[in-house]
Amino acid sequence: MYKINKSSNSIQRLEEKSFSSLGFRERDHLQEWIAKQPDVLGEELLIIQKEFSGFDDTHERLDLLAIDKQGALVIIENKLDDSGRDVTWQALKYASYCSGLSKANIAKIFQQYLDLNEPGSNAEDRIAEFLEGQDYEELVLNKGVTQRIILIAARFRKEVTSTVLWLMNFKVRLQCFKATPFVMGEELFLNVEQIIPTQDAGDYMIGLAEKAQDDIELQNQLKSRHIIRRDFWTQLIPVMNATKSNLFQNISPGIANWIGAGSGVRGLGFNFAAGKKYGRAELYIDRGDKEENKLIFDQLFALKDQIESDFGDHLEWERLDDKRACRIKFETAANIFDMEQWPTMTSFMTDAMCRLETAIKQPLIRIGDQIKNR
Repeated sequence: MYKINKSSNSIQRLEEKSFSSLGFRERDHLQEWIAKQPDVLGEELLIIQKEFSGFDDTHERLDLLAIDKQGALVIIENKLDDSGRDVTWQALKYASYCSGLSKANIAKIFQQYLDLNEPGSNAEDRIAEFLEGQDYEELVLNKGVTQRIILIAARFRKEVTSTVLWLMNFKVRLQCFKATPFVMGEELFLNVEQIIPTQDAGDYMIGLAEKAQDDIELQNQLKSRHIIRRDFWTQLIPVMNATKSNLFQNISPGIANWIGAGSGVRGLGFNFAAGKKYGRAELYIDRGDKEENKLIFDQLFALKDQIESDFGDHLEWERLDDKRACRIKFETAANIFDMEQWPTMTSFMTDAMCRLETAIKQPLIRIGDQIKNR
């Protein structure tokens, strides 16, 4: 690895080191770095536990347990300078143990982790947010045999890489990452690269087993929820269209937990959203570029007092700094799956949408003009 020196138009070699020679330890350092920055592994992962030992009749501990964007559990094992001979067997045991974890188990494990590291955070809410804001009750976690294994070490023994490649032929979801520390003067660097499978081959080597009976039953539950949501939107849209607003005149009911209408500015939409715990009207900001989204949000937030005065109440301003999108919303506690609440929810949400559109209409026109003139 080399460091680029722009002023001299040259490159300087970084000195490769071992973790142990630099005084780094597996649990105190490498494990903590990954827990704090899991995207170093090339994807978004939600770390839900460290040193997990919740296995019946054993005293074994896996290094890190995570959830990926498909709701699969990811077992992460770190071995610092040398992978050792038995890391694959160890990781396979952990994956087999974790295969029996239910959604409730997973939420409990994550809640214990949050209570220690982020007091006041709710595990179910964090999981739902990580999986793109879906209702927690509808999420499918750890289905079938979708568990994944990630092995991390500075050096992998041949017996390990040979075993990993053989297991992948049987659709075991395994990845190996080589972690290498480098030094230049007083500066320290870390390079993490996936060596098995290669990135190009990875897409062809991931397979899923047949669904378990529990998954089939859950799919039936989801179908029922889809019907309920479609019915809710079917009765809400005519109520909205009976107001002075034309936003939803050409919008059809769907099965998702939200429906949206354009604002006249690409990427800025007026959305209704409803779930088991909430009903809301919102302006959702997502033009595909995080910096642009935050800039538009900040422009609107600078007009917060005037917008809220025109709206007639306080709004919730969610910049969502760790996400690409932003939102401005007005929300109430509600349950879309309780049909007795529908009249109250519909009245609240349509009134909020009409007031939100009125309050934010002129600022959006100005923002749209600015975008056109760029």
